[in-house]
Amino acid sequence: MIEEDWNAEIGDEALLPSIEKVNLLEKPNDPSSVFSRSVDSFGTDEFVDAQHQSVNSFGRGRNFAAKGFQGGNGEDAIMQNRGFKGFGQGFQERNAVDGDSTQNRWFKGFGGGFGQGFQEGNGDDVTVQNRGFKGFGQGFQEGNGDDVTVQNRGFKGFGQGFQERNAVDGASTQNRGFKGFRGGFGQGTKGGQRSTLQSRTPGSREGGALADSAGPKVTYVPPPPPEDEQAIFARYQTGMNFDKYDENIVEVSGLDPPAALMSFADTNMCHTLTVNIAKAGYSKPTPVQKYSIPIILAGRDLMACAQTGSGKTAAFLVPVVAQMMKDGVTASSFKEQQEPECIITAPTRELINQIFLEARKFVYGTCIRPVVIYGGTQTDYSIRQVKQGCNILCATPGRLLDIIERGKIGLHNVKYLVLDEADRMLDMGFGADMKKLVSFPDMPQKDKRQTLMFSATFPEEVQRLAGEFLKTDFLFVVVGHVGGACSDVQQNILQVSQYFKRDKLVEILHSIGNERTLVFVDTKKKADFIACFLCQENIPATSIHGDREQREREIALRDFRSGKCPVLVATSVAARGLDIERVQHVINFDLPSTIEEYVHRIGRTGRCGNTGKAVGFFDNNSDGHLAQPLIKVLSDAQQEVPLWLTEVAFEVEGGRLPVNTQKNYRGRGKVTAGEVKIGCPAREIESWD
Repeated sequence: MIEEDWNAEIGDEALLPSIEKVNLLEKPNDPSSVFSRSVDSFGTDEFVDAQHQSVNSFGRGRNFAAKGFQGGNGEDAIMQNRGFKGFGQGFQERNAVDGDSTQNRWFKGFGGGFGQGFQEGNGDDVTVQNRGFKGFGQGFQEGNGDDVTVQNRGFKGFGQGFQERNAVDGASTQNRGFKGFRGGFGQGTKGGQRSTLQSRTPGSREGGALADSAGPKVTYVPPPPPEDEQAIFARYQTGMNFDKYDENIVEVSGLDPPAALMSFADTNMCHTLTVNIAKAGYSKPTPVQKYSIPIILAGRDLMACAQTGSGKTAAFLVPVVAQMMKDGVTASSFKEQQEPECIITAPTRELINQIFLEARKFVYGTCIRPVVIYGGTQTDYSIRQVKQGCNILCATPGRLLDIIERGKIGLHNVKYLVLDEADRMLDMGFGADMKKLVSFPDMPQKDKRQTLMFSATFPEEVQRLAGEFLKTDFLFVVVGHVGGACSDVQQNILQVSQYFKRDKLVEILHSIGNERTLVFVDTKKKADFIACFLCQENIPATSIHGDREQREREIALRDFRSGKCPVLVATSVAARGLDIERVQHVINFDLPSTIEEYVHRIGRTGRCGNTGKAVGFFDNNSDGHLAQPLIKVLSDAQQEVPLWLTEVAFEVEGGRLPVNTQKNYRGRGKVTAGEVKIGCPAREIESWD
């Protein structure tokens, strides 16, 4: 994996002002110099010969490091490196013969940081110990000799871990490091008679691009979901503004749409499903449910756009389960190839698992069996789950295609194809996977299946792409404005330059106390760094992004949900669909590249009638392109538009005041098949699947 350039991510101007000169002759063993408590201490380069324990489990390393070279060469040499080789190059060399020992605590600060840690032991009886925190780079370990012991207890997070052991006789290698916070690359080669190597860093299939066979085998098996009724029907508490959903204007485009549903009791659903709906806490349908459920029950293809947190998942699950029960689905038995009636796909592992857990509520007490499969978990485990029976398959695109190609899923019985976060599924991220899915020979053609698409944003170019998957008479339901933000979220856009973002973030987090907060950044490495930085500021935080192992992602979400870590620093992998209760704040440390992504991010709060707050840090140098669409989103959600933002938009337009600020929102959803524009811009994408 190509390492991203850190200076390009946060800007040299963010680093240089905080560099402090280090006098290496003064207080070399002062433990207080490991991490400065000052917000401006990003580049502090003090060296210590001490252990550092972080605030929580996020960063149990002893120091940051970049390029560190350690060499031990001799017959009876002992070399120890406990130095803080942070943000620069640390060169340590040990050359001794016949029992001479030397300790080198020299620190060379702030060079070509975030690089590689290299350890080498060479000799007849050499011991090399590295307890350093070789974060933000690559960790390389090599032991070569007749009787060599290499121990690495460092935290090689934020980068790649590479282990190699080559010995003739009696060699041992131990790696106790935490190689997390990057998807990690582990490789081992062994030679000789009794060499051993163990690699625990799994590879993964990201976005359908990398097969599970590439890299070390994934062995993670997620814990089974709870089976007791109370846990299955655990639900999100509605807020005081839940009834306000009915005030939204709903527009339905297309021919002969069925009448809206006023109550769940107005349908001919079976008694079991009606009871399950009540147990799940659905007392009355939201606008998107009122219009989507009868459309799906009528057998029509649907594209639905509604605000975040407005009940879109139930809008497609309830009618699909109702129709499957009406058609008389029989319990699927154990067999090598399963033939599900419904396939639901979504862009992220966390979201697809959330959909699966919601599906279990509506099928409770029926013969319908939902199954969820996603990347980052053992493939054999996914296959075993499918083999046990599968009526509704919830899957991320990469794992779905893999299972189909292995012959474990047959498609000829598919009646319902559901794309959640459909704009993301059809753009440059997963568009190729979706086209491949519907192109399988046994997949029913679009006129023989029912295709349903849901999202909070539907840019015009994505609407055109959606037409390739839908029947010509599909219906388009728009609740409120196409791509509009939820009015229950109080939005505040602040002018904050790159250098002052950390100061402002800490100030805000200290002011809101332990309230649950999502902080969005633009890169994976920055997510890890900001979370670790917050820990040093006594703010418990963790991180989630596409390069963290699945186990780590699940632990991070669990710690955030429970309140153990009230701050979750995330990339856009957490921007869509995640329904986490009591998230009071969303902070866009870095604004996203598109306005659609902004709408999804702030939609992690203010859900289901609850209120929330969203703050965005606007840097004139990097975010000018968002000024006009931000004005549109703020205005549509009845939020105050800062005067300075209007001025920035005016400057971006070259002196012309913006009239129609976002072409993707023109028409407010009055789009029928064939009326959309062509063109889908390529965009930088996160490893989602």
